[in-house]
Amino acid sequence: MSDLMDSFRLDGKVALVTGATYGIGMAIAEALGEAGAKIAFNARHADKVAEAEKHYRELGFDAHGYVADVTDEAAVAELIAKIEADFGTTPDILVNNAGVIQRTPMLDMSAEDFRRVVDIDLNAPFIVSKACLPGMIAKGHGKIINICSMMSELGRETIAGYAAAKGGLKMLTKNICSEFGEANIQCNGIGPGYIATPQTAPLRETQPDGSRHPFDQFIIAKTPAARWGTPEDLKGPAVFLASDASNFVNGHILYVDGGILAYIGKQPQ
Repeated sequence: MSDLMDSFRLDGKVALVTGATYGIGMAIAEALGEAGAKIAFNARHADKVAEAEKHYRELGFDAHGYVADVTDEAAVAELIAKIEADFGTTPDILVNNAGVIQRTPMLDMSAEDFRRVVDIDLNAPFIVSKACLPGMIAKGHGKIINICSMMSELGRETIAGYAAAKGGLKMLTKNICSEFGEANIQCNGIGPGYIATPQTAPLRETQPDGSRHPFDQFIIAKTPAARWGTPEDLKGPAVFLASDASNFVNGHILYVDGGILAYIGKQPQ
């Protein structure tokens, strides 16, 4: 049993989690730290980085935060160099978590806004993965986890940019697996369902009459688990995909969605 449980440990590994100052990214970084990893993370705002770094260190983690824009290739190259200087090595584990969603009807969405969403949600994972891969190849091992979405499989009104980017991220995950699997690099994705985070807070607001938001009611009815997910629901899947326990899992998207993708809904009475 000890050998099995040891395979989930991340002692001595350096994990880079992009955008890990709150929500899903912070929960995943906490989980990797609890499993023994050293934590590197970034965000665009210095105050958020400082606050999150303090949080991680109070938990007892060896953690360093960096101000960096993951859509900027030069900034990402500098980020990886700083991580190597601070930790003595480049990342063993990369979690491409940084992302954005813009809820705008397609006919009202500008091409500029569409490009911005794709730049953050798809181009940035390409840029950061490309920057981390040489170090992983040199070490002879590496783990990349892309935070996809159930919208990697589905569409819905008002999120054309997000769905397009997350669908592309699913295929980037499979392509990295195909291209670098022989180098002992595993690239997988996690596809969260509807998770209670600041990004989804507007969809869960109580109405003036005290009733639940219509979309909140819709999600509860559509999800077999009959609840929204929490960032903590993603901790176990992230540790699994970051650890030796998943060494023969590659190019896979693990949907953590309470069963929503498996469920067509109840038949009307």
